Amino acid sequence: MKDSLAPGLTHELRFVIPVTKTVPHLYPESPEFSAMPEVFATGFMVGLVEWACLEAIAPHLEEGEMSLGTRVDLSHDAATPPGMEVVARVRLERVEGRRLTFSAHAADARDTICSGTHERFVVDRERFVAGVDRKAG
Repeated sequence: MKDSLAPGLTHELRFVIPVTKTVPHLYPESPEFSAMPEVFATGFMVGLVEWACLEAIAPHLEEGEMSLGTRVDLSHDAATPPGMEVVARVRLERVEGRRLTFSAHAADARDTICSGTHERFVVDRERFVAGVDRKAG
C-alpha cells in the first residue's frame, strides 16, 4: 500500500440502475426473489458500495495488491426503480495496518437509500489466489 492510502480519501460512483440489478435478478433460481418487485436489490447495492471503495483505493495500491470485502454494515432505506441514477459516496475513515474502514452513503434522485460502513482488507493477489486454489483442491 502506498502512503497516499490514508483516512479522508473520498470517492463518488454514479450508476443508473438497470432492470438486471433488481431483486428478481439477484437469484433468478429463487421463486421468492422472482416474485418480488423490480427495485434495486440490496445485494447489488452492497456491490455498488464495494465498487466505489475499489475505485477509491485503486491508485493507492502497490502492484500485485488487491482488496477484499470483509465486513458490511449498510442500511437499505428506500426502494429505487430501474432507470434512476444512484450516487454512492465513500470515505476512508480508518487505516489499521491492512484493514480499511469506509463510511458509505448512497442516494437516488429522491431519497437516501443507503448508509453505513464497509471494511476491506488489502492482500497480496498471488498469495490469495494460491489459497483459493488450494481450497478448491
